[in-house]
Amino acid sequence: MALRIAGVFLPDDEPRELWIDGGLLTDEPVSGAETLAEGCWVLPGLVDAHCHIGLGPEGGVSHDRTLQQARADLAAGTMLIRDAGSPSDTRWVQQDAALPRLLRAGRHVARPKRYIRHLGAEVEPEQLVDQVRHEARSGDGWVKLVGDWIDRGVGDLAPLWPADVAAQAIAVAHEEGARVTAHCFGEQAVHELVAAGIDCIEHGTGLSDEGIADMAARGTALVPTLINLDNFPAYAAPAQEKFPRYFTHMMDLYERRHRTIGAAIEAGVPVYAGTDAGTVVEHGRIRDEIDELAAIAGADYALGAASWRARTWLGADSLTPGASADLIVLDADPRQDLSTLRRPRALVLRGRVIG
Repeated sequence: MALRIAGVFLPDDEPRELWIDGGLLTDEPVSGAETLAEGCWVLPGLVDAHCHIGLGPEGGVSHDRTLQQARADLAAGTMLIRDAGSPSDTRWVQQDAALPRLLRAGRHVARPKRYIRHLGAEVEPEQLVDQVRHEARSGDGWVKLVGDWIDRGVGDLAPLWPADVAAQAIAVAHEEGARVTAHCFGEQAVHELVAAGIDCIEHGTGLSDEGIADMAARGTALVPTLINLDNFPAYAAPAQEKFPRYFTHMMDLYERRHRTIGAAIEAGVPVYAGTDAGTVVEHGRIRDEIDELAAIAGADYALGAASWRARTWLGADSLTPGASADLIVLDADPRQDLSTLRRPRALVLRGRVIG
């Protein structure tokens, strides 16, 4: 069924009309189209730029659990997911037109005993380049490294990879046409990886002013996963007695997390919204992430980070003629009232009204 929508299509400000025909948007009137909404605001489908479909606390999850995860994300308005590492083969999600679009990164690449068990492909530094080449070829244009984690030998966060080896691995991914991102909590790994030409940083709590300036100059993206950073005290607490340096370090990163992310935004680092759903964080919380980002940078910035700017970054369609009709219809301007995101008039995925 063809549909008509008349309203403000974000990020624009002036009202106009678009039609949905054959799952695509068009600015040419379609005879017999049914009006879905008038006097509304229309937002491109939300993007969760750090999400783990097919992953649970113990590793890969079942088909049914993966389906529940994807449906929970979609119910919150997430229509495009950048997978940030999963041991499950989720290619089948991409074939289901009733689920969000998915860009897969394959498995996390980590070192043995230096990350959460069952999640990553575990290799030693001399194997990193080959493993990254494999992940680049098996994913959808992204590779995920674990940049740092607690090193029990030193009792604190430490890089997993020698800087020169990481740089070689990033270069190999680029040769294969893939971009590279990395989990980074602390200071050393994030600055070494940015200097090595990495494309994106996840979390980024250890960034210095100099590191932020380097990211801004290079155009390196940041996905801070703010609702996951809120869990740092819980992550650190079990280590307080045995690894006091790690505990103190994590709590310091936690206390200055908003200042760090705010400084990155102020410096012009491209920042995008991601929940880190899949282990500690439940799926379907993209609106919570938008709220936290808005508290730092304002509603307009946060919405762009979770919608139109994120879509451009990932090479996805937005609200233009010929694009897939993946959109959210709202009764009020979310730039003025973010709570309207929680009361959508309609969710439309691939031209079909789903809610």
